[in-house]
Amino acid sequence: MGKGVAFFSGGKDGLYALYLAEEMGIEVPYLLVLKTSIGLSPHWENLDALKTLAKVMEREILTFDMRRGSKALAEFISSLDVDYLIAGDVYLEDHILWVKSLAEEANVKPLEPLWGRNTRKLAEEMLREGFNWAIIAVDKRKLGKEWLGYTFRSIEDLENFLRANPNVDPLGEVGEFHTVVLNSPLFALNFELKVESIEEDERYWWLRFELREVEKWNLNS
Repeated sequence: MGKGVAFFSGGKDGLYALYLAEEMGIEVPYLLVLKTSIGLSPHWENLDALKTLAKVMEREILTFDMRRGSKALAEFISSLDVDYLIAGDVYLEDHILWVKSLAEEANVKPLEPLWGRNTRKLAEEMLREGFNWAIIAVDKRKLGKEWLGYTFRSIEDLENFLRANPNVDPLGEVGEFHTVVLNSPLFALNFELKVESIEEDERYWWLRFELREVEKWNLNS
C-alpha cells in the first residue's frame, strides 16, 4: 500500500486516522507537527510531550513552521518520498480542501479516514479500540477551565462529559477543546497527564504538561 506522513498534534483524531491508515496496510514512519502562524497552539507549546509519544511509537517526528507557507510545506512533504498525506478531519470543509490542495501540490494522495463520520459514534469507536485521551485546552467561550485534564477512558466518561456539555461536539471538532492521547494500540506504554501549569490566552485555557509513563498492565491491576 505504500508509505505515508501523518499530521500529528498528539490529539485523538490525528492518531486515530494514523491507526486506521495502518490498518489499511499503509506504513507511517513520519509524524508531522505544524507550528501555526495563526495564534497559539497548545499542542506546539507541549512539543516535548509530543516527542515522548513519537518515541514510544518509534516514529520520526518532523516539525514545520507555517510562516514559511503552504508551498514550502508541499515541497517538504514531497521530499519525504511518501505516497499519502494522512489527516484526521471529520467535517471541517475548509481544512480538508487545504489538505487536498497540499497533497496535490506535493504529488501525494490525501487520506482522510475519519471524514464524514458521526462524531458521537466515532468517539465511541475510538474508546472501544483502546484510545484514551485527556483535555489539554478549552475554548473559553465554550467550556470552563475545570474541564482541563478531564480524561476519556470509557463510554461512560464520554456520556458524562456530553451530559454536562450538550452543545459541545463529542470530538471538539470545531475547536471547543483539544486533547492528548494517553493510551492507544499504537503505544507500548500508557501515560498519565502530569500538569505543570494552567495558562491563558485570548481564546484558550490550556495546560503545560508532561506525560508520565505507566506500564499497560498497571491500569487494570
